[in-house]
Amino acid sequence: MTIAVILGDKGHDVVTVPADASVRDAVRLLAERRIGAVPVMDGADVVGVFSERDVIRQLGTVGASVLDGPVRAVMTSPVETIAPGEPVLGALSIMTHRRIRHLPVVEGGVLVGIVSIGDLVKHRIDRIEAEAAAMRDYIRS
Repeated sequence: MTIAVILGDKGHDVVTVPADASVRDAVRLLAERRIGAVPVMDGADVVGVFSERDVIRQLGTVGASVLDGPVRAVMTSPVETIAPGEPVLGALSIMTHRRIRHLPVVEGGVLVGIVSIGDLVKHRIDRIEAEAAAMRDYIRS
């Protein structure tokens, strides 16, 4: 199964933030949208991912003044992206290895979606449950 299948189910809408936006505005956006991360854009290029974790780390070390600085200063970068044709297990491997929870999906240099670890795990669980149901039906018949 590929990342494109997951995007087909969840949609291609992506909330982004410009690299020069303030951390305060980006935090407000995360809260309003009830999301954990956003791709950070410099024009049409994905240059990082800004997440709740980034904010917490900086608040713990720098303090509240970090809220007035630019997202570019606290985002996770370099950004790891994935193509729509890549397998779900490949994405899970990247996320586990890099210890990240969100992957922007880029095709031909264009941001086409974002997947979270929750999206991928849900997909795997749904697939395993469907296979188990098919096996039970096969055994019964």
